Amino acid sequence: MADTQTTIATLTAPVSAVRSSVDEKALASAAVGSEQLGDEITYDEEGHQVWRGLVLPTEEEKATLRRVAGKMPSTTYWLCAVEFAERASYYGCNQVYKNFIRAPLPIGVDGPGTGATYPGSDHTAGALGRGSSVASAVTESFKFLAYALPIFFGWLADTKYGRFRMICQGVAICGVAHIIMIISALPSVLQAGNAFGPFAFSLYLLAIGAAQFKPNISPTLIDQSPHKKAHVITDKNGEKVIVDPEESINSVMLWFYLLINVGAVFGIPTTYLAKLVGYWAAYLIPTILYLMLPPLLWYLNPRLIKQPPGGSDLGNVFKVLGDIFAHGGLKKIGRPGFWDLGRPSVRRAAGSTKEYAYDDNFVSDVKRTFQACAIFAFSPIWQVNDYGLGAAANALTAALDTNGLPNDLFDNLNSVSIVVLIPFMNHIVYPFLRRKGIKWGSISRITFGFALGTLGGLGYGLLQYYVYQTSPCGYNASTCTEIVPSGEPALSPIPYGLYAIPVIIGAISEVFVNVSLYGIAYSMAPKNMKGLVASLNLFSSAISAILGLAAAPAIKDPNLVWVFFGPTIAGGVLTVIFWYLFRKLDEDEFVLNTDFSDMKRDSDVSDEEAVPAAAQTEKQVLAGDSDKK
Repeated sequence: MADTQTTIATLTAPVSAVRSSVDEKALASAAVGSEQLGDEITYDEEGHQVWRGLVLPTEEEKATLRRVAGKMPSTTYWLCAVEFAERASYYGCNQVYKNFIRAPLPIGVDGPGTGATYPGSDHTAGALGRGSSVASAVTESFKFLAYALPIFFGWLADTKYGRFRMICQGVAICGVAHIIMIISALPSVLQAGNAFGPFAFSLYLLAIGAAQFKPNISPTLIDQSPHKKAHVITDKNGEKVIVDPEESINSVMLWFYLLINVGAVFGIPTTYLAKLVGYWAAYLIPTILYLMLPPLLWYLNPRLIKQPPGGSDLGNVFKVLGDIFAHGGLKKIGRPGFWDLGRPSVRRAAGSTKEYAYDDNFVSDVKRTFQACAIFAFSPIWQVNDYGLGAAANALTAALDTNGLPNDLFDNLNSVSIVVLIPFMNHIVYPFLRRKGIKWGSISRITFGFALGTLGGLGYGLLQYYVYQTSPCGYNASTCTEIVPSGEPALSPIPYGLYAIPVIIGAISEVFVNVSLYGIAYSMAPKNMKGLVASLNLFSSAISAILGLAAAPAIKDPNLVWVFFGPTIAGGVLTVIFWYLFRKLDEDEFVLNTDFSDMKRDSDVSDEEAVPAAAQTEKQVLAGDSDKK
């Protein structure tokens, strides 16, 4: 198997010769002129190691020089726009599913039969009237499929079709699903009682399309990064700094996550449309936004660097594990030396004559992949604390006096808070930490996010407790409007605004957890398993959905206090365990193990071109994509 270490275009130069970034045009032309110097390490006049054009930092420089985020090509931000359009359509609809399923169709004096309610009605918008348990079961099974199926589609992209093709297929399937969903919400279909079948079909079709799109979009974005390994440059102020791949990826993924949540903010207008007009209008707006995707993908197709499908490394992973357990690995699980048992060099030293399709570096990648999967395993409980288990949060707000606002409106504060916080972190907090030489690594950020998620879960539980204490129906608070006579008080007097507190705390936690997990999923995966490992990160959401499904019969009055407090206690314990197990990973150097020779655009090479493909790719990557601005 090919070496799995990072390869970057070659140029021998002292630190002082490298200006603001490795993607300068002058550096690019020199790099092409050096013509394939290979992987050997040379030294510049100042004694630095130079590998493929990058001046590598010394141990002293790693400890003393300021780290900066490198310049990213414009295609990364266009891919953020693709994610925005897809997530706006996804979350715009997702925001209203629970009320659509849970609450009955307001008709007569309460509503016009479109799902909307008349002004002054205590009823929430609704359509199917199946209750909280069914709403939890349907929405959690949808979530499970949307986040479990990516394991198959991520593997398929790695091995056969490539990521971009899977993205396009997912977009086509989701487009059909959106159209069917609009039909299921037409007033005539709702009033005839025929909406559940087409709605359920469209919902699960949407899950299949999203499962093809989601595991492939973030690896495709990170594929565009020209910053594969930490290297020293001199910035425009004459200061020597280290261009850090982790900071570079964290910076662009913050923008990626920002646009996800700008898209999710479209849950606000769809919530109002469901309340004031009807569900057909609430599903129509996301579909219109979805129409942005085909022209965006058409524009990006020739401009993207695409990792070609190269056959999955999954088979080699099993071979490594087979060698380890065949040579005493069972006794060394969790102990030093476990992974050394699978290294080809160790096996050959022990007398093996076996031919290996991988090298020692690949075994190191497998080790990092398993570490990443262990990190992902702590995410489901945090997600439960972030959003609430199943439809529990929706049932909580159904018992609050919202003064005419949709009861699910403040759920959108999650996205609004993230949209506000990310620029603050990206332009103020993280640059400040870098200037002060403070490294706040991925594990530290995730631990902080887990702690915030636990605090948010505590807030939900306390609010639910006081709702039960103040509701006219006591421990039947979420269904009180269906119990008391029309016109009688049916809601808790606790201000709806208090619900915003745990929502915002959970949103802040996402900025630290999810953004860091994107980078971990990519950087810790072998080159031909990045789609699969990204899908394993997403699978943590599927596990949280399974928890929601398992608990669905219990997500109802009078159990809701412990539906919140149970995961809160678990989250607090797991946060401490997580920090203890993984804290040392922040000390590791962050490297993106992809190869420039595999990364090319469709527009890079034609049969008539005389320039070697690899050399042209290196030139265009280092040139900072200036012709595509």
